[in-house]
Amino acid sequence: MNALESQLDYVFSDELPEAGGVKEVAPGVFWLRMALPFALDHINLWLLRDEIDGEQGWTVVDCGISNETIRANWERVFDTVLDGLPVLRVIVTHCHPDHLGLADWICKGGDRQRWNVRLWISLGEYAMGRVMAAGDGSNAGGERAAAHFAAHGLTDEASLDALRKRDSYYPTLVPSIPHEYRRIRDNDVIRIGGRDWTVVAGFGHSPEHSALFCAADKLLISGDMVLPRISTNVSVFALEPESNPLALFLESLGRYEPMPAETLALPSHGKPFRGVRTRIAQLRDHHRARLAEVREACMEKPCSAADIVPLMFKRKLDIHQMTFALGEALAHLHVLWLDGTLRRRTGDDGVIRFAPA
Repeated sequence: MNALESQLDYVFSDELPEAGGVKEVAPGVFWLRMALPFALDHINLWLLRDEIDGEQGWTVVDCGISNETIRANWERVFDTVLDGLPVLRVIVTHCHPDHLGLADWICKGGDRQRWNVRLWISLGEYAMGRVMAAGDGSNAGGERAAAHFAAHGLTDEASLDALRKRDSYYPTLVPSIPHEYRRIRDNDVIRIGGRDWTVVAGFGHSPEHSALFCAADKLLISGDMVLPRISTNVSVFALEPESNPLALFLESLGRYEPMPAETLALPSHGKPFRGVRTRIAQLRDHHRARLAEVREACMEKPCSAADIVPLMFKRKLDIHQMTFALGEALAHLHVLWLDGTLRRRTGDDGVIRFAPA
C-alpha cells in the first residue's frame, strides 16, 4: 500500500470475492470481481437484489468484456448466487469494453437465455458504444487512431502498424449491443431493492458516465470516476481531437465532494473504500502536479504529446498502454492550450507541438 492509499479506509481489508462468487458489501448489494487480460487485470461488478412491478430478482451493474472466462463466471453466478430469481435489468455505467462488453449477453440471460431484460444506460454512452462497435471511431486502434497519434509525435512505425491492425479491438470485446435501451440521465432516481439511487453524471473519462449514489445508506457505485489506487484515464482521442476531457473530469469530481465522509465507495477497479473526499483531493493534487510538469516542459522547448509521455509514465508501455498514455498526455496539454497558457503549431514534419502562448 502506498502513502496515498494509507489515507483511505479499505473496509474489507484484503478480502476479495472468488471468481464466479460474490461478497456482500451492504444488505442486498453484492460484489463480483472478474479477471481482465490487461495490465489493469480486474473489474468489479455489482449485483443488487431488486423488485420491479412486483417481480423479485436482481439488477446487474456493469458486465465485463466478452470472453470465455467471464462468461463462465457469470454462468456460475446465475446458477449458484441468484436464488433461482431472474435478472430484471442491466445498468451500465459507461461504454468502455470492460463495462458494456457482455451487456447484451446478460440482458438475454446468458448462454441459456434465461430472461430478456432491458439495458439501462445514458444516451451518450449508448451512442458511443454503437459507434465503436461498428468499427468507426474506435479509440484503441485503426487507421484514424494511428493518424491521430502520429500527428502527436508517435513516430515508431512498428507501433503505428500495430495500432492500424487493432481496428477490431472494440467489436471483439463488445460483440453486440442491445438494439433497445432505457435512457438514464443525471439526477434520475432509480429505485432498486428498496433503495433510491441517484444517477450522478460524470464527463471526461467517457461521454456521459453514470455513477449511482444512495444517500440514505451512504453507498456510491462510482464506476471509473473515483478509483482508489489509480487515477482514472482521461484522454483525447481521434474522434474528438480538440476536446478538453481533463477539464470536464476535474469539474465532474465536484459532484462527489459533498458526499458524506463515511460514504462507502464501490469502484470498478481496486477495493471498496471510505474516504471519497480524501481521494478527490488526491486526484486534484495529482493532476495539478502533472499540469505543472507539462507546463514547465513546454516552457523549455515545444513539446508533442509523445514528448510528454515519459514525464508522466516512467515505465515501459505496451501498445495498449501507449494509446492511453498518449491520450492522457494530450489531455493535459489541451487544458493548458485551451486556457491560453500554451499555443500549438504543426511542424514541417506534421507533428503538433505546444509552446508558451
